[in-house]
Amino acid sequence: MSNIAVTHAPSGLITTSVVSSRRVTPNMVRVTFGGGDLDRFEFRGFDQWFRLAIPVDESSRLDRMPDRFGFTGYLKYLSVPKGSRPVVRNYTVRAFRPGALELDVDFVAHGDDGVAGPWAAAAEPGDQVAFIDQGCGWSPVAADWSLLVADESGLPAVAGILRDLPRDARGIALIELFDLADRQELEAPDGVEVQWLQRPHDSAPGTAALPALEALTFPAGTPYAFAVGESAVATGARRHLVQTRGIPKQNVTFCGYWKRQPAR
Repeated sequence: MSNIAVTHAPSGLITTSVVSSRRVTPNMVRVTFGGGDLDRFEFRGFDQWFRLAIPVDESSRLDRMPDRFGFTGYLKYLSVPKGSRPVVRNYTVRAFRPGALELDVDFVAHGDDGVAGPWAAAAEPGDQVAFIDQGCGWSPVAADWSLLVADESGLPAVAGILRDLPRDARGIALIELFDLADRQELEAPDGVEVQWLQRPHDSAPGTAALPALEALTFPAGTPYAFAVGESAVATGARRHLVQTRGIPKQNVTFCGYWKRQPAR
């Protein structure tokens, strides 16, 4: 579930290629893309996200991807034969260097789980991808302070928001990881407290973040909250904030980036 509005950027489909791939933490791989159509990309900062088309094998076709990913664009994507259809996943811009035309994206890469993580871990210079810019989810309303809640999949979004917040901003960021070794250096304002939380091994996302949120002593005033990550993290945070804390719905932006499959 999500209440984030999708923005179809005028840049359309952008094709670029891998410059490098490296592990920045034990379970996070940073892929740098460069060249191609990146001169048409308009960097907006914060949690700017895009739909990334990944060629999972040699038969994948990027040239038949749509320029937009609305209803018509999605139908065009589905018209590509399944054997040559790239995998599409949503990712956040971790950094953009316009002078070098380079864009960084962080992927959670934990063994063979998923499609994008293993692809990122094995990516080589020259590998091509394409993406469609979809704007930012961060859309603050008038508030006294900021509250951010995320798991490891939401870490790049929180990192971008903390980097681009006004330097006099106040708030709290709760970031849950399955391995605290995946902590990163963040450019948070001095007035924003960052709390790193580790959930127990093999437990569900939100096991650490949601109890921490429930126990949190809120600063005075009304927050603008941003909760992203696994579906239970995002929806659980929103439910607590609206139903228990009485935060107005318009003050809470939330998005489930992925959904954990129940154990069989």
